[in-house]
Amino acid sequence: MNDKDTKRLSRLTAILTQLQTKRLLTASELANKFLVSSRTIYRDIKALEQAGVPILTEDGKGYTLMDGYRIPPIMFTESEANALITAEQLILKNKDASFVKEYSEAINKIKSVLRNTTKDKANLLSNRIVFRQNTNNDRTSNYLSVLQLALTNFNLAQIKYHSTDTHQTTERTIEPFAIYSTQENWLLIAFCRLRKDFRAFRLDRIQHLNILNDKFEPHKITLEEYFKICRAKYFQNP
Repeated sequence: MNDKDTKRLSRLTAILTQLQTKRLLTASELANKFLVSSRTIYRDIKALEQAGVPILTEDGKGYTLMDGYRIPPIMFTESEANALITAEQLILKNKDASFVKEYSEAINKIKSVLRNTTKDKANLLSNRIVFRQNTNNDRTSNYLSVLQLALTNFNLAQIKYHSTDTHQTTERTIEPFAIYSTQENWLLIAFCRLRKDFRAFRLDRIQHLNILNDKFEPHKITLEEYFKICRAKYFQNP
């Protein structure tokens, strides 16, 4: 196999991985990622189809894998495994208990597909990395995982929220929009039906959470546009 064939095989494998990772990918997105022409991507997709990979084409939208199709577990390189282990140690210090639990279970599944030699090295590294933040290892919230599901499934949520600014506790119905973290504190950006505007809620100040079966319409605004509005509102004189 010459160098050209090796590069193409590597690209075909990477394209298959990308298709399994994302729901829809266009030829131009794949071409930009792999620095080839769209025509080359068309040939690659055809080659994968001829090899028996069930790739579906949605007109005007892109390529997707047939629902339920999965490729065998991917073998991680030692450097990739090290990156995952380093991230694990950071996450174990996080203050949201649900996030720690879900990541720990996910990383255990990932470790199970590592080669034995890589697994031994990963375990060694795991014992040699220490982060001193959150030394008391206290968990201040347990809502991140369920809020992530509410966000992606467009479920309304009811919360009892305590504001340290007003020293008041209010009950609100919210539409989860985005989640971000700062100084180990998780914050939820949501449209608050009580205030009729977007608000940021610290997860450690949510005293009670109830995810409803009721759905809300996905917001047209992007996260970038939200932050742009915030900057314009709070920093009018840059």
